[in-house]
Amino acid sequence: MNIQIFGKTKCFDTKKAERYFKERGIRFQAVDILDKGLSKGELNSVLATVKIDELVTDKTDEYYLFIHLTPEAKPDKLLECPKLYKTPIVRNGKQATVGYKPEVWKKWE
Repeated sequence: MNIQIFGKTKCFDTKKAERYFKERGIRFQAVDILDKGLSKGELNSVLATVKIDELVTDKTDEYYLFIHLTPEAKPDKLLECPKLYKTPIVRNGKQATVGYKPEVWKKWE
């Protein structure tokens, strides 16, 4: 497994996701999404598995601008504004989840 956890340092679900993998002895790379964001390739990889609206949190002021964008403009806005991401985003190769999803991660083991 090649696990990446994109999260926010103050996000409770990100901490739970990291603990889930630590408790099982599964190595992962933690990425602060507010600091690094997602690259265009990483975002496209996640979007192959997850719908764009599942990736977005409504708990930020930018959300109200985001929902009025055209579908074509939404990925670019996510790349430009990492506060919009719902976390954690957990990637395992070409698979991805958003939020705390241990029922899915168990299938990856």
